[in-house]
Amino acid sequence: MRLVVISGLSGSGKSVALKALEDAGYYCIDNLPADLLPAVVEHLRATECRELAVSIDARSATSLARLPADLGGLREALDLKVVFLETKDDTLVKRFSETRRRHPLSTGERSLTECIRDERNLLAPLRRLAHPLDTSDLSANSLRIWMREFCQIRSAAFTLVFQSFGFKHGIPLDADLVFDVRCLPNPHYQPDLRPLTGRDAPVVAFLRAQPAVLAMFEDIRAYLAKWLPAYIEDNRSYFTVALGCTGGQHRSVWFAETLVEHFRAGYPVLVRHRELP
Repeated sequence: MRLVVISGLSGSGKSVALKALEDAGYYCIDNLPADLLPAVVEHLRATECRELAVSIDARSATSLARLPADLGGLREALDLKVVFLETKDDTLVKRFSETRRRHPLSTGERSLTECIRDERNLLAPLRRLAHPLDTSDLSANSLRIWMREFCQIRSAAFTLVFQSFGFKHGIPLDADLVFDVRCLPNPHYQPDLRPLTGRDAPVVAFLRAQPAVLAMFEDIRAYLAKWLPAYIEDNRSYFTVALGCTGGQHRSVWFAETLVEHFRAGYPVLVRHRELP
């Protein structure tokens, strides 16, 4: 079992870090009382949970004292990583001001800076056991990427979707890239091909016989081969490539099907044809 414990200062990005692991398939628990950690781990191990991430912070103040000992025992029994997110005081003050949220340690008798100071002192023993990360100058996306790399999460969760559509019915709202193939020879004007789709052999043969079709396919294939790794590094879980022709029946369908076959060896792929039954 792999266990990632995320702790740190309020406003340092713990929720973003935990969400990154949730998106990668981890079973995640936010604001777990520290004294419940061993019992939760034991329960989930019995259910064959393989990857667990929990967030523990100053809201567990009354039970933090025994957490270092519990982590020591867990480290011997499973693959444990502890991350401590911290941020400069002025950055935390700015974040709380922008979100207008109340600090968890606020009682109405302490200022925000006093709460931040007290929280640092309270979490100091836990910080010494963890891998620290200063998030003062990190964007949310950079923090997500850092968590993936720190936890050695591969990009297997990335899914590449090819979707055909007809422009006369509008562009798909979930498209990340849109390629317009309406300039290519149209099987619709061949009476024997009109009732068929880009999946049928006669239409496939017609399109493969057109030099312009093959040239555009190669251009799209080369573009995707070059830039897909960059889109994956941008921390995307799904990436939709939309191919559009006039009605979404012939050319766009062939392009989507042919691109799927080409990229299937390198990526988890899906194909969708919006205009086909």
